[in-house]
Amino acid sequence: MEIHDLPVAGYERVVRARDPESGLHALVAIHDTTLGPSLGGMRMWPYASESEAMTDVLRLARGMTFKSAVAHTGLGGGKSVVIGDPKAVKSEKLFLAMGRVVDSLGGRYITAEDVNIGIDDLEIVRRSTRWVSGLAREDGGSGNPSPYTAYGVYLGIRAACGRQFDNDELRSRHVAVQGVGAVGSALVERLVKAGARVTVADAREDRVRALAEKLGVATARVDEIVAVPCDVFAPCALGAVIDDRTIGTLRCKVIAGAANNVLHEPRHGRQLFERGVLYAPDYVINAGGIINVSAEFAAGGYVEAEALRRIERIPEALRQVWSISNDEKIPASDAADRLAMNIVAEAKARPAATKAATASPRPGHFAG
Repeated sequence: MEIHDLPVAGYERVVRARDPESGLHALVAIHDTTLGPSLGGMRMWPYASESEAMTDVLRLARGMTFKSAVAHTGLGGGKSVVIGDPKAVKSEKLFLAMGRVVDSLGGRYITAEDVNIGIDDLEIVRRSTRWVSGLAREDGGSGNPSPYTAYGVYLGIRAACGRQFDNDELRSRHVAVQGVGAVGSALVERLVKAGARVTVADAREDRVRALAEKLGVATARVDEIVAVPCDVFAPCALGAVIDDRTIGTLRCKVIAGAANNVLHEPRHGRQLFERGVLYAPDYVINAGGIINVSAEFAAGGYVEAEALRRIERIPEALRQVWSISNDEKIPASDAADRLAMNIVAEAKARPAATKAATASPRPGHFAG
């Protein structure tokens, strides 16, 4: 196993791990631990290059810092990516090796589920490290975070409609959902139950067909869902969907979904603001999963009712962001960043004794 530090400005630690025996090629980014140890999921993806993977892990780690700050989870931000096709490279040896990588970071990074990584994979990782969260309830974890992410996004969509249309009732609204995996499909079920008209698209046609048969939703091609005329566009797949090509095709008044890093570049947030499109910043609206996982670290252990109560604060956080945006005439994406950075800066300014009292959960709070 080879683990090398990669100096990256603005990040506390970034490492590359290579293990020839298992085929592991991974990157871990710890962005900021001012508020607590960094928590962020492990993602597996067939990146075209390590450079592409690095761009992703850095953006995601920074987003986790901001997400946890605005959600007041008491945690910092980090992320890990495993480079490779999940259909080809997943193995027990690989996940045991990845567990050793996580363990080498001494608790400064806590891993969890993300794209193409499930609880079964994390159970193997946990055999090499205790720094794993989001495991099954029977193993002392908080379970699959996807339904909780979907719940928070649903509440955020209602809040966005309330602000943009002066009514959070969804019966008269059309929502176009891009990506109907674990989170997207759970969101669609909530939207349909609330009476919304829903159009869905996904790269996997079997998912689209299943939802159409089960819920009677309309369908669209993946390459056309962004341009579907609707009230709310909900991106729930991979990030960077709002870019120079797609922004001119949008026919919605609200963008609110579960995907991370929805904006390809910060300037696209400015363009949405100038066009009067209300944007729910990704790491604010999609914080339900991390809030649920963070509840594992409470003094009394995980309590679902407390996690749900905290998730139900997401609309309040969004309204705070939109108020800053409105008052200061800046995009909602910039307003969210400003709010998050202020929270971190205030924590950095606190006396050291106060930080020590609130920083890190005891290791005994973790399964394993």
